[in-house]
Amino acid sequence: MQSYEVLIRGSGCVGRSLALALNAQGLRVALLGSVEASQAQREDVRSYALNAASVRLLRDLKVWDTLPPEAVSPVYDMVVHGDQGGAVLEFSAWQQGVGELAFIVDAGALEQQLAVALRYAPHVQVVDAPVLADLVALCEGRDSAHRAELGVRFESHSYGQRGIAARLVSDAPHQGVARQWFRSPDVLALLPIAKPTPGASYGLVWSVPEQQAADLLSLSESEFEAALNAATDGEAGQLRLASPRSAWPLSLARADAVSGPGWVLLGDAAHLVHPLAGQGLNLGLADVAALAEVLAAREGWRPLGDERLLRRYARSRLAPNWAMGELTDGLLKVFASDKPALRELRNRGLSALNAVPPLKRWLTARALGS
Repeated sequence: MQSYEVLIRGSGCVGRSLALALNAQGLRVALLGSVEASQAQREDVRSYALNAASVRLLRDLKVWDTLPPEAVSPVYDMVVHGDQGGAVLEFSAWQQGVGELAFIVDAGALEQQLAVALRYAPHVQVVDAPVLADLVALCEGRDSAHRAELGVRFESHSYGQRGIAARLVSDAPHQGVARQWFRSPDVLALLPIAKPTPGASYGLVWSVPEQQAADLLSLSESEFEAALNAATDGEAGQLRLASPRSAWPLSLARADAVSGPGWVLLGDAAHLVHPLAGQGLNLGLADVAALAEVLAAREGWRPLGDERLLRRYARSRLAPNWAMGELTDGLLKVFASDKPALRELRNRGLSALNAVPPLKRWLTARALGS
């Protein structure tokens, strides 16, 4: 019987990336879960906003440069609209002194290229049943089936919202500009992407209350497009649907522990944040980088499942993951309120922040992961 040093439960982007990172260290890894693209994955309409740190990791894993050109779009500028008085906040790669603020990546293409890379990973074996290993890494997502078996509580707070995703095509070029509207009580984001029409496509992420989401999803395509174009007021041109719509529930959640003797949690199995900042996968890939670094630097006599060793990983991720959760939660609460005084304050705050370049540069640097 083959022995393994690490068992990874979950074969999404986080699990696959971890398997590749540990393969590079020569560790014997079992990856539990299929890496073959299902029909749902092939038709995935999601898009990820990846920061510089995530791109560095994927490049180190020999995945980034294999992504097809039509799956990756750079973001050069971002425009954030308030919901009153023309309040706006603008970010620019040029002002930040970087080539781009982020990259928008087709979710299905990224998963596919991670799967291709795994075929050439000699120390990774895809398995269809659990195996014994010194360390178990749970990367099963928000609905992890084995988290509770470890005695971990997943403290979740529902936002009472759903995120609606779709692919859109505009009659105007996007020019690498991402756009976002904070409109009480919803948040709408348009992420420039190359598929299906290069230079004129967007990934939609529209976070809306449950009933509004149900209403929007029940609309015909033309009715949905009318609602979307009314919400964006022509800022991104006339938009039309280029894919089916999908939706998922939104929550803020944290595991009360992310490591223990012989186990760790990564990605959505450890934390969930609101998608308004586009940082979900970035946090998961940062977990991967941190765990790989901790394991690579371990003392030769210390086993992989050593509880003290794994606490180093937990400590390194505690502050970043907590801070992003608090930031997104705080922003949502401020912008979802319909109180007139708070509405005026938040919109004035956007305009005031837009006039302070040093503060904008600091905020941008945090989001870039640089």
